[in-house]
Amino acid sequence: MTFPYDDDYYEGNESNNEHFEIVLARALANPSRRGLLKGGLGLASLMAMPLSSWASDSISIPNAGVASQTLGFNATAKSLADQVMVPEGYVVKVLHATGDPIDQTVPAYSNAGTETDDWSHRIGDHHDGMQIFYIDANGKYSPTATNRAVLVVNHESSADAHFFNLNGQTSNGVSGQKFTQFGNWNVGQRPGQEVMKEINQHGFSIVELDLDNNGSIKGYKIGAPLNRRVTPMTVAQVQGPAAHLADIQTFMQTQYDPSGQTVRGTLNNCANGLTPWGTYLGCEENWATYFNIPTNDSAPESKLAASNKRYGLPTSPIAADAKKARGQGWFTVTDMPDEAGRFARWNLSPKAASATQDYRNEGNTFGYVVEVDPANSQSVPAKRVALGRMAHEGAVCSNPVAGQPLAFYMGCDSRNEYIYKFVSAQNWNPADVGGGMAAGNKYLNEGKLYAAKFNDDGQGEWLELSIEDPRIKNYAPYAFANQADVFINARSAADAVGATKMDRPEWGAINPKNGEVYFTLTNNNSKNRQPGTVNAANPRAYADADGKKSSGNPNGHIIRFKEVNNVATAKGFNWDIFLFGAEEDMPKDVNISGLTASNSFSSPDGVRFSPTTGIMWIETDDGAATDETNCMLLAALPGNVGDGAKVSVQNNLGDKQGNQQTFVGAILGDARLKRFLVAPKGAEVTGLTETADGKTLLVNIQHPGENTKALEQGPEYKFESQWPATAQGSQQYGPGQRPRSATLIITKLDGGLIGM
Repeated sequence: MTFPYDDDYYEGNESNNEHFEIVLARALANPSRRGLLKGGLGLASLMAMPLSSWASDSISIPNAGVASQTLGFNATAKSLADQVMVPEGYVVKVLHATGDPIDQTVPAYSNAGTETDDWSHRIGDHHDGMQIFYIDANGKYSPTATNRAVLVVNHESSADAHFFNLNGQTSNGVSGQKFTQFGNWNVGQRPGQEVMKEINQHGFSIVELDLDNNGSIKGYKIGAPLNRRVTPMTVAQVQGPAAHLADIQTFMQTQYDPSGQTVRGTLNNCANGLTPWGTYLGCEENWATYFNIPTNDSAPESKLAASNKRYGLPTSPIAADAKKARGQGWFTVTDMPDEAGRFARWNLSPKAASATQDYRNEGNTFGYVVEVDPANSQSVPAKRVALGRMAHEGAVCSNPVAGQPLAFYMGCDSRNEYIYKFVSAQNWNPADVGGGMAAGNKYLNEGKLYAAKFNDDGQGEWLELSIEDPRIKNYAPYAFANQADVFINARSAADAVGATKMDRPEWGAINPKNGEVYFTLTNNNSKNRQPGTVNAANPRAYADADGKKSSGNPNGHIIRFKEVNNVATAKGFNWDIFLFGAEEDMPKDVNISGLTASNSFSSPDGVRFSPTTGIMWIETDDGAATDETNCMLLAALPGNVGDGAKVSVQNNLGDKQGNQQTFVGAILGDARLKRFLVAPKGAEVTGLTETADGKTLLVNIQHPGENTKALEQGPEYKFESQWPATAQGSQQYGPGQRPRSATLIITKLDGGLIGM
């Protein structure tokens, strides 16, 4: 996810649902309701203490360091260098980077902005979530290692599209511009060639890996049979529950396909998921920012406008006197044929008598989990509508158990949004491994969608999003027509049932050892987080007085929960806060997790467990502590929900103060939480996968040099970063001097397990 911390991005939840913290603060003020998380160890005496004893100087959390397993590397120091830094004994090289060809139809990337092709045969930009897939002798997915593998990588944003062109982006005849995904473009026509590059660099890149006899990755194969791009121009099927599919497709009707049975492509894919049957789940996150309604065009009718507003889509035309507008102006192209409305689709204005004759519904076609089969290059991707429409951050599957349903956990990445769960109607059958898109139809089309409510006793419940619920059926702010409407407007349905607002839920991960679920809550600002509005789940309000001088909860934290009886169909769960981000020299009411120089971090974003070693990998996308270190990758060895304590935090922000109780996981210490990698300047660390033997780690470096500025004239830039072209040793990669997103291959000199 590429929001700068201070970016004033869209916050569309205007419901009166309580924040997590308000619910819990009320309960914690009531001695009769101060319950211990079920499954917690050794906390009963602590929970029985009166509230007055939990002053800020009483923070005391059990230490998890007594466990026998520890991490086997020396922590990487903080770094502001324009290099990838890893522990001694590890080797880093680049697998592929923005613009590299996937076949022989395009030349090698110039990294000078001279390409004239449409980018549909090149590696996309802003590398994000990814996954390795092994292919067996029959050409199907294998859950164990084989001598053939493919890698799927998400490409999130076009915020660095100024690097794709010789003189930066062009608008209204002026070159040398830089538009960000969330920022503004100069109102005026865009060149079609530039726009096609920007559109097609999104989506997925699927490439076959070049493996040696030991299964180690040597590189990727240009022109291999399974290589392909899935872009916003790729045809995708609209899939959902059979009983509601016709209604779903009505919401998808456009001039492109009046039946609504197919839509085009996938956009702004951030986190990802892996299905037990062996397909890839790309997750559409900040897709709403690409649409506009031009000046003098019509606004959508009231119900569609209400839906658009909740998702951050435009509800009115660009003002007549506006000099800038959000997004990148893809709808303005006139110098190329508008084949099948490839440019007009980004204009949401009702321009005809029927939705089948314009693109007013195009916004309804994005915001989904998108399934693709990497083992079958002819398979058609599917939008899995039953998993809801939102700013999707991942779709992580519960540990599969034969004969039981599967659960997929999802975050909606905006402030005040929700955590969701989809439970399949079908029970898992291991015979479906390798079943491709047919297995996806079986498990992802039929099931129930839930939103999470965090109750005031340290427990939570899953609220089904069903049109049969009177709270949804009679919801005044948005008039739901049917269950299809619930799926497509899942945010409003979650508002209606009273789900709990969360602070930017991002990536989720499942601990393979115990099935517990982890979600990163990246950060918050002082607009939303003051001492008077903190809560048990978001208990800090403070100022970082040095460097970036940000305030609120700028460093973020990671929450985790355990389903009752550890089953996917559970209607309840217990929770605690696993880790708090902080600088190590911050007061203990900020540095609650006892971080040190070896493991301090800020703004957790990506998170994933190694199925081989059990290491939990934590990636950061930070704008608060970057005065002292670039973003990073950490390794952690977590325990269990309830292994820590209940503590009291004293908040102090300006002249406002307040006390807040919360549940905190055990202190990990330097042996069980260490910084592993530090990124180049301006980069986010995101996306992670590994080979089946745990001896090769793949990590994505996204948008190095994010703050590079295009100059007014000529192909010159004031570079923040020039990585990886200027990297050291084996890390150096590619021509030119412009920074590029890239996928790293990380191995150990002794050939051992990564991190151990």
